[in-house]
Amino acid sequence: MDAAARAVAEPTRREILRLVRDDERTVGDIADHFDVSRPAISQHLRVLADAELVTVRNDGTRRFYRARPEGLSELTEWMTGFWTNSLQSLAIEVEREQWKSKKADSKRTKK
Repeated sequence: MDAAARAVAEPTRREILRLVRDDERTVGDIADHFDVSRPAISQHLRVLADAELVTVRNDGTRRFYRARPEGLSELTEWMTGFWTNSLQSLAIEVEREQWKSKKADSKRTKK
């Protein structure tokens, strides 16, 4: 999970993941979308591959990259835990406020 979190913390790598989410792409094709050198993109791809967020397929001298969404599953589960807890806390607070409001309305109508 730590490697995936570090990998997606960098904006260029997040954009690379978006590019390879639905289609395989070569380093050159990916590099064409950025204002950085091919070696820099290769470095980013290496980080993504080491974090198991992309797969690499060799075809002769060309390397094709594709996102591995399951590589984000542990990080996604961890982050979902925050949402779940936050949403549960929010629901409790909303229900508490609704109860207070109904109670106050009840007191006003009794007067």
